[in-house]
Amino acid sequence: MNAVWPHLPVLQVVIPLLGALLAGLLRRGSVAFALALVVSWIMPFISVAMLWQTLSSGPISYHLGGWEPPWGIEYRVDALNGFVLVLVSTVGAVIMPFARQSVAFEVAEGQQAWFYCMYLLCLTGLLGITVTGDAFNAFVFLEISSLSTYVLIALGHDRRALLSAFQYLVMGTIGATFYVIGVGLLYLLTGSLNMVDIAARLGPAWAENSRAIVAALAFVTVGISLKLALFPLYVWLPNAYAYAPSWVTTFLSATATKVAIYLLVRFYFSIFGVAIDLGALPVTGIIIALSVAAMFVASFIAVFETNLKRMLAFSSVAQIGYITLGIGLANQAGLTGGLVHVVNHALMKAALFLAAGAIFYRVGTVQLKELVGIGRKMPLTMATFTIAGLGLVGTPGTSGFVSKWYLALGALDKGWWVLVFLIVGSSLIALVYVGRVLELAWLREPSAAIAQANDPPLSMLLPLIVLATATIYFGIDTKWTAGIAGTAAKALLEGLR
Repeated sequence: MNAVWPHLPVLQVVIPLLGALLAGLLRRGSVAFALALVVSWIMPFISVAMLWQTLSSGPISYHLGGWEPPWGIEYRVDALNGFVLVLVSTVGAVIMPFARQSVAFEVAEGQQAWFYCMYLLCLTGLLGITVTGDAFNAFVFLEISSLSTYVLIALGHDRRALLSAFQYLVMGTIGATFYVIGVGLLYLLTGSLNMVDIAARLGPAWAENSRAIVAALAFVTVGISLKLALFPLYVWLPNAYAYAPSWVTTFLSATATKVAIYLLVRFYFSIFGVAIDLGALPVTGIIIALSVAAMFVASFIAVFETNLKRMLAFSSVAQIGYITLGIGLANQAGLTGGLVHVVNHALMKAALFLAAGAIFYRVGTVQLKELVGIGRKMPLTMATFTIAGLGLVGTPGTSGFVSKWYLALGALDKGWWVLVFLIVGSSLIALVYVGRVLELAWLREPSAAIAQANDPPLSMLLPLIVLATATIYFGIDTKWTAGIAGTAAKALLEGLR
């Protein structure tokens, strides 16, 4: 064990990568699932061990190939990305049992082994983006996760999944191009790709190259914003979530956009914020304005959606707005709220999309008009949906309330009372679209379309129960969410120029 411990950062990436290679060589979906399950269950142990080491003894620096940074690639783990690594790996582990029945139902038998290969590649990419301390290496992992995601979306049962995957491919390619142009500009300015080294060299370059630095900031911001679906760059997301296999939608909503948010935070606070005074630029004002627009526009659209998965997809755009709002506030309470909502939203939205997947598994549709009375036929499934939905609204006693409380405190710290009312107002809109689903599910007689429906098998139900329980638990005990998020926020803000 002592020999393995120093190599945990690279094992976080190598194990799922090797798993993907093995899954690609398999022919039977059940064997590929077993392999993916084992790999997924190993990942949280590695990420939790690294986070514990980071919190107890400081950041971890791992030099690939023995090459010292900045010449070699460095994997660097601190409180921020340790937090995100635990989130991504834990979500994958918790929802993986759901995949066996759901994927078998929605994906053709001959494609199931390929499906798990692509999942493990996507997991590799997301963990790689999070663990690396190299800006270009992050781009490589970004492409690995994106290319595998396009395939996962295209494997959806609906023919529109192919179009959705193509739309995401186009938007994702544009985003990646913007990102790599920004990284290229940073390399021209600093001669380095190591994030810590770029931050150290960028400040002295400001006097003579301020326009190039602002251009790099703009390219990186737009590129990553396309990946995280920041309003109004979200057009790929609703269809991708609606027509991808249910398990894929769950995994992507809980992890992919969250990793992109992490990357944006890393560039803003650990690179540009360390080197230059971001307060002198209109960056935070723009982010806050776009965040508020997302919170209201996407929520209004969700109110009128007739497809449950599309409704939840637009809800994700709105909830991403809360996270980026915390980034824009850039104070202790606000940034803590944004970071803790990365975790809280991942748990709540994973539960909601899994519930939608369970409904599709039993009924074959997620059109709201066909789901009248579904709560009486699938009571456990809809009970978990109800808990997660109330968390999305920000009901006291749920994890969603904790996030919005910190965001409101961040707004008050700046003296922005209006922003507090906007947070509350957008939450009331969320109550409308969540309440609309709960009303037709619980308060009406079951329709003929769902007469034979019942709760899904235990392997599908257990992940739902775990996520719904976490939504309540982290609304009461915030030590492992808001506590660690606050630690990460403090470290980021202390490094600002």
